[in-house]
Amino acid sequence: MLEWRKLVCGVMIVVVPASMAAQGTDRALLHSDGGTWLNGKPAPASSAIFRNDHIETQAAHSAKIDVEGSTVMILPNTVVQFEGDELVLDHGSLQLNTARQMKVRVNCITVIPVTAEWTQYDVSDIDGKVKVSAYKKDVKIHAPSAARRAKQGASTDNIVHEGEQSTREEKCGAGAWPTPGTAPILDRPVAIGVGVGLIALTCIIICRGDDPVSPSKP
Repeated sequence: MLEWRKLVCGVMIVVVPASMAAQGTDRALLHSDGGTWLNGKPAPASSAIFRNDHIETQAAHSAKIDVEGSTVMILPNTVVQFEGDELVLDHGSLQLNTARQMKVRVNCITVIPVTAEWTQYDVSDIDGKVKVSAYKKDVKIHAPSAARRAKQGASTDNIVHEGEQSTREEKCGAGAWPTPGTAPILDRPVAIGVGVGLIALTCIIICRGDDPVSPSKP
């Protein structure tokens, strides 16, 4: 019996940490100061969170996410969704310290640490403006929807180097790269010519009053 217990304990020592490591980024701990909502309900001081969980901080309150290899500060007036190795920011501000390249997605924009080394960066989405600040190591701003509209071979990735910051529109790609054949109708030369012609013809008819267009009438 003693040998059996030793065998079971040995297996658990090997298997359990490996299992936890495999699922380490799928779960995290949320710490709040009382002004935080978790999935629409007041969050306790400490709570386990999982994928698809929504977190919202109220004014003058902040929260912290601890996940394997990363720490995230959620600043006041922020709404974010936890997705394991990615955070989906609806609005507000996040401060990240990560060694696992934890990403932040805002609409079609994704902010990604360039290396797997410890990286410190902030992402904020306020009034439709996304601001990214890199404090330690570089991060990349990637916008796939804009990349599809760019010229072939052109890159739309923007590297924010350590000590720098970058700001761009939340709705990336909208109007930045016009798609061929989709210019506004009134901007096209043919449409402009037709419009001018119709206006001129209308003016002639109105201005002549009862006079016929054709001079055949005596």
